[in-house]
Amino acid sequence: MKYEKAENILPQGIIKLIQKYTDGGYIYIPRKNENKKSWGENTETKKYLKERDKEIFNKHSSGASVKILSEQYFLTESSIRRIIRHQRNYD
Repeated sequence: MKYEKAENILPQGIIKLIQKYTDGGYIYIPRKNENKKSWGENTETKKYLKERDKEIFNKHSSGASVKILSEQYFLTESSIRRIIRHQRNYD
């Protein structure tokens, strides 16, 4: 999100109308629904987490314990169990 000066992008009439509701404050103008992006769409985070979760599941399937995996990935044991359960149900 970036800040823009209203004077640089809005007609004076719209600025005066907005000033009736807020004078000198900041307002947030949300994106149009068709321009919204889902979480992780702009980065590789979603892809990274999906690959990490598959790796955790495969290691667990090969005999690694939940405790060892939680230490390796710096996650709680309940998070590891949740990942394993999710991978088992959706793969």
